[in-house]
Amino acid sequence: MTDTKSLPGSRGPLIYRQSIWTRVTHWVWAICLFFLLLTGLQIFNAHPALYIGQQSGFEFDNSILSIGAFNSDAGPRGRTTVLGQSFDTTGVLGVSGSAERPSFTAFPGAVTIPSYRDLGTGRVVHFFFAWMFVATMLIWFVASFINGHLRRDVVPRPADIGAIPRDVADHARLRLKHGRSYGPLQKLAYFTVFFVLFPLIIMTGLTMSPGINAAAPWMLDLFGGRQTARTVHFIVMLLLVTFFVVHIVMVVAAGPLNELRSMITGWYRASPGTPTTQGDKP
Repeated sequence: MTDTKSLPGSRGPLIYRQSIWTRVTHWVWAICLFFLLLTGLQIFNAHPALYIGQQSGFEFDNSILSIGAFNSDAGPRGRTTVLGQSFDTTGVLGVSGSAERPSFTAFPGAVTIPSYRDLGTGRVVHFFFAWMFVATMLIWFVASFINGHLRRDVVPRPADIGAIPRDVADHARLRLKHGRSYGPLQKLAYFTVFFVLFPLIIMTGLTMSPGINAAAPWMLDLFGGRQTARTVHFIVMLLLVTFFVVHIVMVVAAGPLNELRSMITGWYRASPGTPTTQGDKP
């Protein structure tokens, strides 16, 4: 495939790269994950600590993360403790807002839905978008299996695994290529998200439900208890946020207008030299 930098001023063909199923589910996921993240932080604020094991208790400490506030000579301070190491996070975590009207929540209201303390509303909105997310996942899997998107663009082949070092070097030098299918790093990233992170966050979410525990108690054993499932759920959320940030950075680096056009209309401007087929546009 020809590098876009090797032919200055040239334009590759417009190829139909994203199906209607990929585009619609992509934007539905974006909406779902936005509400799931902010309502999830609202739910976390009700008990801002994470544990490993079946339960938390007063006579022992199995927490790996806690966010709270404490009084000091200078007034209330926010404190975040990770694996026994404490950090002053005043203004961001634990204590936020102005000195006149401080907010004593783990995450500030600016990043929660609702912005004020309302666990009931947060849970209702969270569960609504969680089931919408699951339904969209099922639609995407069926459609992508039928139209070949899974095989072509998501599941890495042995050749893709072998090409990862070169693809890493190309990305580090911003030598980004635009072809009919995703590159090795893209395939690896999307495979990890679709087949590891998405299933994990869904299953750990279900494991925290008492109703699911009664119907499928084996899920508690699978994740080592409800508290461990909650911790894994939170960690996977952080990994998905990291993926989102990297995804946006790569969209900007690869050409945001071209990437957005692909996810809105399906048409994508490929690199010069990309083999054309019937139906491609100049």
